[in-house]
Amino acid sequence: MSYGVSLKVWGEYACFTRPEFKSERVSYDVITPSAARGLLEAIYWKPAIAWVVDRIRVLNSICFDTVRRNEVGHKLPLGNVTKAMRDGVSPVEIVVEEARQQRATLLLRDVCYVIEAHFEPRDKDGENSAKHRDIFLRRAAKGQCFHGPYLGCREFPACFEPLDGAPPQPDDALRGSRDLGWMLHDLVYGQDGEREARFFRARMNDGVIEVPPLESAEVRA
Repeated sequence: MSYGVSLKVWGEYACFTRPEFKSERVSYDVITPSAARGLLEAIYWKPAIAWVVDRIRVLNSICFDTVRRNEVGHKLPLGNVTKAMRDGVSPVEIVVEEARQQRATLLLRDVCYVIEAHFEPRDKDGENSAKHRDIFLRRAAKGQCFHGPYLGCREFPACFEPLDGAPPQPDDALRGSRDLGWMLHDLVYGQDGEREARFFRARMNDGVIEVPPLESAEVRA
């Protein structure tokens, strides 16, 4: 952990979707390791390195809100696009009035986290962790990013800043131990390109969640 980083992220709303609820969006209680990794990669990433999330500190009390939103219920079929490219006259369209669906979302309000993570090298260039750490901290301090970091959904943007020194104390409501249940850790890609979700039992102690390594026995498919 000599080349680890700490990043404070916060935002007005967040939704880290639980996959078991399918079309209805229901958020986990806190940010998932995969969402935390995505935030770090939005600020700095190279093929030579892989981000590993070690710890998540939850600073604000966990508050849920419910909203209902109009969404389009399906995507444009690829076959329609292919046909239009071939004949040049077939319509490529979705009639919103016919495809509109109203869906409920259970989201988080007023979130704030500290993400503690480090790099693991993927090739020789990735072995220079000090260089990558310096670049990351410089970019984070200047607010630079490859794309806008978000809190689970792109419509919920994340503010961020590097954290130097002792982490802030969590809200008093987070004191004690809490079992958050099985939580998505990350997705693993096989040689054939198929994705496999990995889960772990998330336990929060005084606002701190220790994230086990992806390949450890605590992580299940």
